[in-house]
Amino acid sequence: MGEYSAVSGIKVLDRAVAIMMAATNRPSTLNELCETTGLPRATAHRLATALEAHRILTRTPDGKWGAGPALPGNRDRIIETAGPIMEELLQSTGESVQLYEVSGTTRTCIATREPEAGLHNVVPVGRQLPLTSGSAARVIAAFAGIHMPDATFSEHDIELAKEDGYSVSIEEREAGLASISAPVFDGAGTFIAALSVSGSAERFRPSPADKFAPTLTAAAKKLSDALAADA
Repeated sequence: MGEYSAVSGIKVLDRAVAIMMAATNRPSTLNELCETTGLPRATAHRLATALEAHRILTRTPDGKWGAGPALPGNRDRIIETAGPIMEELLQSTGESVQLYEVSGTTRTCIATREPEAGLHNVVPVGRQLPLTSGSAARVIAAFAGIHMPDATFSEHDIELAKEDGYSVSIEEREAGLASISAPVFDGAGTFIAALSVSGSAERFRPSPADKFAPTLTAAAKKLSDALAADA
């Protein structure tokens, strides 16, 4: 291999680490990954794509592979930056607030804020939910391009989320539950998370959008801007 050499004796792991280190040190094209690591083109592409699926790497707008949101340092920065914004969103809506990132074929709650009293929707940090239903799943399909074949929502719903900049669901994932989600982007304009407000469908009347869309989208933009400023 080129710049990086195997150290563990587990070939596939060493190769994956070499790809990860090359891409996180400098956003790289496939050719650049091959030059840096000395790996064959097909191997480098297969490993980079797998790392991208796990959000360890991500694609920049110009198609290069770079550091993804699932890297521990990046996740910590996202959670730290999101904290006060999620707290403000909790205070302004009175409902549960979650931040989800994609993890393979699921979405994982990486941060949450809950009201101190009353019945509300609790999603513990670390909980993995499917990408087949719910407003966050719709946002992920719209802005991360991950649309599961057995999803309960349609291509029209995805297009609507792209147009509106948010998506809603009412009793789609769970009876009595409503939610609204908006995308969060990094400084390169890459989707990294979905910011959600969820709670009783009764309290979200006349609709999640009418009640919370302006507040939620403003919070998501504030978080995106803060992450871009920190980049």
